[in-house]
Amino acid sequence: MNEDRAYISRLIDVYGNALSARQKDVVDLYYNEDLSLAEISENCGITRQGVRDAIRHGVEALLSLERSLGFNAKSEKIAAIAAQIAESSDLAEAKRLAESITGEL
Repeated sequence: MNEDRAYISRLIDVYGNALSARQKDVVDLYYNEDLSLAEISENCGITRQGVRDAIRHGVEALLSLERSLGFNAKSEKIAAIAAQIAESSDLAEAKRLAESITGEL
């Protein structure tokens, strides 16, 4: 649970549906809604240890999926290239950058 909150939140957006319903709910409540373990425990009707375990396993699954598939990293890279294209006044440079995106897909 020491992972960067914003990073885990992005991974939930990308891979959240791959988690079990309970893991997704608990991880979302912890990272996106900023609820405490006790609050999540009370809301979900599970023990604090159950919440902690669901968060740990959920985050491990999200990190594993990102290591294997890299969708979040690719998305961030494409967004950065798109921003460079938008700022570029050189048509040849913009075309080169656009072509680099197709290599990412």
